[in-house]
Amino acid sequence: QVQLVESGGGLVQPGGSLRLSCAASGSIFSRNVMGWYRQAPGKQRELVAAMTRGGSTKYADSVKGRFTISGDNAKNTLYLQMNSLKPGDTAVYYCNTDPALRPWGQGTLVTVSS
Repeated sequence: QVQLVESGGGLVQPGGSLRLSCAASGSIFSRNVMGWYRQAPGKQRELVAAMTRGGSTKYADSVKGRFTISGDNAKNTLYLQMNSLKPGDTAVYYCNTDPALRPWGQGTLVTVSS
């Protein structure tokens, strides 16, 4: 079964940047729409960015212009470049297909705070 492992989170000051990575144990990126999700404390998990096999992307309004999703099919790795981070971006970030059909990984915590 495909496993998803997220990494790259951490503590960053407002206005800073982070790049998240999602490694898959199988080649799912070339066959599915892939997405980055996040779950803030006390809130439901939400989709923040997604990318089709053809490279088309979509973003939640809250991150548009600040986040960029990309992928490397050869490495079975999905990325999320996050710039101009805000305290409201604080959450655990996950990757999955869109819609989310695979078991969730452990996620990676992003904390934006001064």
